[in-house]
Amino acid sequence: MKIEHLLYDYLVASGLSDTAAKYANLISLLFVLLVLAFIIDFITSKVIIKLFTQFSEKTKTAFDNFLVKNRVPQNVAHIIPLLLILEFNPKVFVDFPYLEAVVEKGLKVFAILLILWIARSFLNALKDYFKTLPRLNDKPIDSYIQVIMIFAWLLGILSAFAIMTGIEFIKFITTIGAASAIIILVFKDTILGFVASIQVSINDMVRIGDWITFEKYGADGDVVEINLSTVKVQNFDKTITTIPTYALISDSFKNWRGMEESDGRRIKRALNIKLDSIKHLTIDEVEQLKDIQLISSYLESRQSDITTYNAENNINKELLLNGRNLTNIGVFRKYMETYIENHSGTNKEMMIMVRQLAPTAHGIPIEMYAFSSDKRWQNYEYIMADIFDHLIAAVPYFNLEIFELPSNSSFTDWTKSTVHAIESNNQ
Repeated sequence: MKIEHLLYDYLVASGLSDTAAKYANLISLLFVLLVLAFIIDFITSKVIIKLFTQFSEKTKTAFDNFLVKNRVPQNVAHIIPLLLILEFNPKVFVDFPYLEAVVEKGLKVFAILLILWIARSFLNALKDYFKTLPRLNDKPIDSYIQVIMIFAWLLGILSAFAIMTGIEFIKFITTIGAASAIIILVFKDTILGFVASIQVSINDMVRIGDWITFEKYGADGDVVEINLSTVKVQNFDKTITTIPTYALISDSFKNWRGMEESDGRRIKRALNIKLDSIKHLTIDEVEQLKDIQLISSYLESRQSDITTYNAENNINKELLLNGRNLTNIGVFRKYMETYIENHSGTNKEMMIMVRQLAPTAHGIPIEMYAFSSDKRWQNYEYIMADIFDHLIAAVPYFNLEIFELPSNSSFTDWTKSTVHAIESNNQ
């Protein structure tokens, strides 16, 4: 007498029909198996979670804490009741071979899903752990986890189809080989994103936290997330711009990490000086400029050298153009350089230069090239504004003018002066 037929034999002996006894026996065995599986699942889950939690508290590494957080032990605990059901499935459906085959296939598909859940939980724990490591917290870990899970799910779905259709897995894979072109087309963005994320990581092009400027997509802010298919940038106005990952290797963008890791932030700005305000300086004008303390010693030395040269070469200085001379724009350029070198907000260890650029229709640019010692945006802007506030106000002291396009008030003033001149002549 088989144990799975105990109830069946009792019911038949009691006068119940053979068919009714089989169904009653099936329902009873199925109910007992499910209750037993539920109890075992509850007990094993509690035991495994408790043991693993105690173990994680005693270890120094944080990885096991992330395993508990992502429910890895709880998902692993489901394996035991699943194996129990698979073992007793033939006994429960002993009188129903067709149902036994269907249920067995369903249990195998569920086993595949359970393995995928465990793999996903483990990978999420691995991802959380990697993000705590200084060497990896700015790497696109999410992209790699997504790629692994995509392939895992694809493999799981193919395995489930192979089980449901009864075809061997190898043959099933061979069968769908002809559809590979369609699969590639469907997962085109995923494949491009995967390749791009690998290149971005290997070449260290972008990290989470980097400030990037991507004009094509209107992005100007910090990278907050790097996924398989997209990169999220939080702009400085707090909006979010989403950029395709493969665009990082196919298009040009600016990464400000080099500036942030350097000792200063570049200041590169010019003042446009009106050409007709530039002139040679007379001796009296040079003497007046010596009152400016930053360049008084420079003017003393420079004027002495020029006077000696002109005297030795019998230069006729009745005409100011002859020989060597100081110009107001040259002295102003030296003043700019000296002022920047003495400014508290500039980095003295990095390049400081004031240069004259080619004349344009807007005058002649005198460009400042230096680096602020404070790289924070707000402080950087303050330092740059403070420098140019002073330089703009200093321009008239050198009898120079900054180029400015005429405004309505300029035409109004010109009209008034013209009318006034005409009226004076008429009188």
